[in-house]
Amino acid sequence: MADWPEDDDRTRALRSPAPGPVPQRAAGQPAHPLPGGPAASARRGASAGEEVPPPRGGSRVYGKARSGSSPVRPLNASSDGPRAGSGGPGGGGGPRTPGWRPKRPGRLVVRILAGLLVVLLVVAIGGYFMINSRLTGIEALTDYEGRPADTPGTNWLLVGSDSREGLTAAQRKKLATGKAVGRRTDTMMLLHIPDGDGRPTLVSLPRDSYVPIDGHGSNKLNAAYAFPDGGPTLLAKTVEKVTGLRLDHYMEIGFGGFVGIVDAIGGVEIDVKQAIKDPKAGINLKKGLQLMDGGTALGYVRTRATGAIPDLDRTQRQRQFFSAVVKKAASPGVLINPFTSVPLALSAADSVSVGEETGAFDLLSLGLAMGDNPVTTVVPVGSLPTINGQAVVKWDREKALRLFDALAEDKPVPKDVLAK
Repeated sequence: MADWPEDDDRTRALRSPAPGPVPQRAAGQPAHPLPGGPAASARRGASAGEEVPPPRGGSRVYGKARSGSSPVRPLNASSDGPRAGSGGPGGGGGPRTPGWRPKRPGRLVVRILAGLLVVLLVVAIGGYFMINSRLTGIEALTDYEGRPADTPGTNWLLVGSDSREGLTAAQRKKLATGKAVGRRTDTMMLLHIPDGDGRPTLVSLPRDSYVPIDGHGSNKLNAAYAFPDGGPTLLAKTVEKVTGLRLDHYMEIGFGGFVGIVDAIGGVEIDVKQAIKDPKAGINLKKGLQLMDGGTALGYVRTRATGAIPDLDRTQRQRQFFSAVVKKAASPGVLINPFTSVPLALSAADSVSVGEETGAFDLLSLGLAMGDNPVTTVVPVGSLPTINGQAVVKWDREKALRLFDALAEDKPVPKDVLAK
């Protein structure tokens, strides 16, 4: 080995290093100078007589010069996850990938909720216009000389007519509605919704109530609707004059619409106070709580087969039923279920006639108010005389005035005037 040339590059890696102190190496530098490295470049520059710059603390990585002068970092011991303080997708401490941002699951949730909110708003707005377009508007509330002034709260006149319009012959037979033509008011109720937090008040107006009717003297209340020059307008005007309350909304429903609404909400539970069998109304009911479909419920509110005063007994059932059906219709189980709320909305829109001032939002407010457990009563009755061969109902004038005055002032009705 002594015969080998001392500076032969081919044997340099096999020779022992020269004796003497070992020079300090910067971190990342090889133990021995590499061919073509900084030392070789220095020797070539010196032999050529060029000015040689001082060596840099760099190294070659896979045969290519690494940029920068910092020492080479060792490889990570594990690739299971990013090191503490990492700033990029790979978990290393190097520069982040351009455009990379840390994932934020909260943003995805917010976007989903925002999308659902937009969908609900579109459906709600579309449903509102669709229902409004299907409502049948009629002229019912008009101005006239001497009309009562506006009072606090909201007053509705709710009318159930005996119209058979839309019912086939088979349906009339099944529902035992008879073959009568024309329209008469079978049910009339006054609903007062207070402005504050008080309970609504639902007052039955017996159809045989003996009251003054413009242009027709005194007659039964339902005659105001049946006269050729009557209808909703004359009926509403008569109710305003005898109660002293200005009406804000009018709603009317016939037999067919009544049945459709009850069936749309899956029937309604009614606590029957006594067994009722009435072939004319098409019912045979046992005492106790039971679920009624539309046809059975119609017979229940129409029958006159019970009570010492059948008409007054019937008004009590009508209030009981109306409260139950509207309360169920406004319940969360119906409103948030599209399989019940959509058929209900469409059935209601097709079944009711409303005053020109009434829209879908007003009907919704009516349903929500009825869900507040309203106070139900009937106009105080004074006597039941027979006039011109007809049995009529005369109001107790003093108690009736106290009842309507309380509603006009948006106050609770005195307990002594409420029907027992």
